[in-house]
Amino acid sequence: MSYEAIIGLEIHAQLSTQTKAWCFCEINTTAYENTKTCPVCTAQPGTLPFLNTKAVDYAIRAGLALNCEINLLSKFDRKNYFYPDLPKGYQITQFERPIAINGSLSILDDEGHEKKVGIQRIQMEEDTGKSMHMGDSSLINLNRSGTPLIEIVGEPDIRSAKEASGYFKKIQSILVYLDICHGNMQEGNLRCDVNLSLRKKGAKEFGTRTEVKNLNSFRSVERAIAYEWERQASLLDNGQKVQQQTLLFDVESGKTRVLRTKSDADDYRYFPEPDLMPLVITQERVVKIKEELPELPDDKIRRFVTDYSLPLYDAEVLSSSLSLANYFEECLTFFDGEPKKISNWVMVELLKLINEYNADISKSPVPAKELASLVNFVQKGEISGKIGKDVLVKMYDEKKTASEVINELGVKQISDTDSIEKIVREIVDSNPGEVEKYLNGKDRVFGFFVGQVMKQTKGQANPQIVSETLKKILSEKNE
Repeated sequence: MSYEAIIGLEIHAQLSTQTKAWCFCEINTTAYENTKTCPVCTAQPGTLPFLNTKAVDYAIRAGLALNCEINLLSKFDRKNYFYPDLPKGYQITQFERPIAINGSLSILDDEGHEKKVGIQRIQMEEDTGKSMHMGDSSLINLNRSGTPLIEIVGEPDIRSAKEASGYFKKIQSILVYLDICHGNMQEGNLRCDVNLSLRKKGAKEFGTRTEVKNLNSFRSVERAIAYEWERQASLLDNGQKVQQQTLLFDVESGKTRVLRTKSDADDYRYFPEPDLMPLVITQERVVKIKEELPELPDDKIRRFVTDYSLPLYDAEVLSSSLSLANYFEECLTFFDGEPKKISNWVMVELLKLINEYNADISKSPVPAKELASLVNFVQKGEISGKIGKDVLVKMYDEKKTASEVINELGVKQISDTDSIEKIVREIVDSNPGEVEKYLNGKDRVFGFFVGQVMKQTKGQANPQIVSETLKKILSEKNE
């Protein structure tokens, strides 16, 4: 712990346009291999790229949401390197003049205090194809080649694994809210590279950094940072030097391994892309896109606290994904009570089932209207909260409505005061000894009577009415 980590993230987000960056090929991740290609994205001689203007709008949208300055003049460059899934032998990117610069994002540090992480630049570029390794052979699928990306390059302002994953999560949430990226890391449309170096605490100079490539989960980001921190610290403690390298993280072993010795920018032989004109954006276009930005996570959190009187924690959880926030608000349109009650059922009971099935709230078999219906039954005293939880599980498993499950189980709560009073009087009259103990000050006996009533009603008597009725009848015995 005598070292301080200097961490910066480079996040690659596939833009959710219908077609590729430089051609009209459809973006389709499930299509048969090499069927969504054309002479442009397979780099046939004599072909020329042309810019997808929707990708430009999406990049501007990201820049504005991340508090960046939008460059009204940006340029494309060629980044030259050889890899089998890059048929051109270079990647079209933005090096000298990206579309957005000098942004920032607020996150929480390890102590829960707000801190700002700088965003150096957002650049437009293209994705490569995909290599698939089978035994001694490798196959190339170029369906992904030319998919538009933005690379969000963060400043080295992050100091821990927890901060890094928090930053990555917030970026993902913002991109999904903006509707410019699906944010699905399992499918590869959001990936992260981690740059990490160590320095002695109190030192000013940065150490030699390594870059861990293509991390596709928050957990992997945290684990890779933890391992690389420990590895570099061990080298430095033993008087060895950290080499500047590009690494891969092995999820199974939890260790990094060397991919190649890190190249500097000069080694990529960047030069201006001769086939694409400089990108000129009008200020009017930027203003129009800014006016059309949707409500972002931080704004939604503030609104949930203000409009619905939710605790900050609830608002943060419910706003962590757009689909979850939308589900919560849809529930409220069908609910008659306090939003906090719906918040509790969504956050605790429903998300527990969602997580058990490793699903997503957008695919919940319990529609928002039906969850609200269930909570309305509980609020009106027609079923107890405990029974409501059992009903929800059955609704989830069998895709049935709240009314259907309640009727099938026969668990509708007894709230008729006359019926409950009759049962209570019978139980009190049948237990004179327990009544005497209660009247002599043994308050715990009250629980005995409640238990007997609930037993006789199979747990369906309204607990509040049972309690009030018992107090009334027992007080009569004391007169």
